Amino acid sequence: MQVAKLEDLYGREGISPGHSACAGCGMMVTVRQILLAAEPPYLVVSPTGCLEIVSSPYPYTAWRVPWVHVAFENAAAVASGIEAALRVLERKGLGKRHNIIVLGGDGGTFDIGFQALSGALERGHKMLYVCYDNEAYMNTGIQRSAATPLGASTTTSPIGKLEPKKDIVSIAAAHGIPYAATASPHLWRDLANKVKKALSYDGPSFMHVLSPCPRGWYFDSNQTIKMAKLAVETRIFPIYEIEEGRYRINVMVSKPRPVEDYIKAQRRFAYLLRPENAELLERFKKLVEDRWNYLLRMAEAFPAK
Repeated sequence: MQVAKLEDLYGREGISPGHSACAGCGMMVTVRQILLAAEPPYLVVSPTGCLEIVSSPYPYTAWRVPWVHVAFENAAAVASGIEAALRVLERKGLGKRHNIIVLGGDGGTFDIGFQALSGALERGHKMLYVCYDNEAYMNTGIQRSAATPLGASTTTSPIGKLEPKKDIVSIAAAHGIPYAATASPHLWRDLANKVKKALSYDGPSFMHVLSPCPRGWYFDSNQTIKMAKLAVETRIFPIYEIEEGRYRINVMVSKPRPVEDYIKAQRRFAYLLRPENAELLERFKKLVEDRWNYLLRMAEAFPAK
């Protein structure tokens, strides 16, 4: 089923408004869209992170579906065990297979949980792993992660991170999984359709969703969707999918907006805009251009069917 309109998703809220997320939290917009698109029955596994903190302050919960909170490093491993157990129960006629969705932040995906994620993808468990990427360890004080962009200021990279962002989608796809994709909350229909496609495969799938964070990126809370849109329009966050090893760019940005439009809108890039850091800014721009050209080449060499 392809999502044609918002009404296609009504009545399937997996998480309630009763949470304590910051105003304008891109993560909660992302999570709500994912769960609206997911076909029930499903259950959710979350490592420690912003999502766990704001959705389950004891003794309350915002979850309307089965939800498992586990340690920072082992969400994919726990999801693997759940999937294997449900598969056995189904084979014995004692239960029904559920869709399994892992919702992890960049810290629990790019860094601490990477080993468990790689193992789950290699073993071929049927699950959808979604990284909601706010580009730092936001719930513990805005420390840098491997997802933090070049030049972005955090509490552990106060004058700007000097290393580029890890290409997590290419790493996930390199495991030979059937589906990997990026998505943005401002493109809700694209995101919903990708969730449906990912869950249709009898194997692991991976989605990387940009989740702007007003508190950690330093922009006004009413600008969240604008930030997500700017990231795509500047080619900083390309929207594409890799299906059975074949590439499709879903949003072809033929005339990109200047990179400065994005970084000037966020105080975390203040050091990157200083005259003495002109060389670092040019490196940032080259990374954006090189990544886009790489995707163009891959889409031409291995076009989606």
